[in-house]
Amino acid sequence: MNPSPRIGSVIVRQLISTPEFLPFTLVVVLTVVFATLTPHFLSQGNISNLLAFTPELGMIALGMTVLMTSGEFDLSVGSVFGFTPVLMWTLFNEGVTSLEIALVIGLITAVGIGFVNGWFVTRLRIPSFLVTLGMMMTIRGVALYTTSGFPQRTWRAESWLMDLVAGSFYVGGFRIYASMFWFVGFALVLGYIMTQSRVGNWIQAAGGNPVSARARGVRVAVTKTWLFMLTAFMAAYAGITSSIRVAAANPNSGTGYELEVIAMVVIGGTALGGGRGTILGTVLGVIMLRMMRNGIVLIGVPGLAYNIFIGVTILTMMALQSYLARRHPSGAS
Repeated sequence: MNPSPRIGSVIVRQLISTPEFLPFTLVVVLTVVFATLTPHFLSQGNISNLLAFTPELGMIALGMTVLMTSGEFDLSVGSVFGFTPVLMWTLFNEGVTSLEIALVIGLITAVGIGFVNGWFVTRLRIPSFLVTLGMMMTIRGVALYTTSGFPQRTWRAESWLMDLVAGSFYVGGFRIYASMFWFVGFALVLGYIMTQSRVGNWIQAAGGNPVSARARGVRVAVTKTWLFMLTAFMAAYAGITSSIRVAAANPNSGTGYELEVIAMVVIGGTALGGGRGTILGTVLGVIMLRMMRNGIVLIGVPGLAYNIFIGVTILTMMALQSYLARRHPSGAS
């Protein structure tokens, strides 16, 4: 008897059972559908636009992925995204310090916000939903109060930092942004940590079974606190990147991003309850939702209908993942 068909069947089952399978399939399907419905979808200008916007939400989603893998999530990332550039550019525009030092102060402040979130969750044992909801409102309020609700004035800051963080160059007709390289770099580093390092095992153990993880020597509270700090750092860096790209620091920037980012992470295959996370799946989820937002506008669907598509997509993905998990629990024969 030829074992090849059986081996092929096992490989197919393993492929289907991976959390990245569904988002990858949807990315391919959406590409074909939108490219068929409108020739502008694959144009150089449109692809350049996708490359400009995708890394900013993507960086937040990467941080959220590792945090959700540990069994927690952060609703304050959108507020940190808006607050950090307001702080940085206020310090610079008022002549308090140089742009480079202002950026460092902004990032350190964001990391401090993440530490506070982690301390409340791990030491006071308050659910992360409540802690980060309170932090979301507090940080957004500080940003609005500081600026009286108005965006920061535009500026022209001559610094190598501008090009390093959010510069751009052309390859043929494509405009490539430095933020894309940062996004890819962060994804590679976090992907390695999650799949090839002891820290990745700690993160998954903390989210899967924290009691058992503690019994095995995993410092669950410390691990989660560091992940809250990482998530805040990623949101802050993404916010600074956005402010440089659009030449404005709006205190309302990032409103609603927390829910969109969680949707990207969940659609990518990370378990909402913790214990399983995938950086590659998150990257695919980010690409998929950005493609969807872009494509439905290009084909003439009102932008206000975007949330309908997102809601339906999340429900469909959860149903399909549940079905595949029952049919192919481990990819074994």
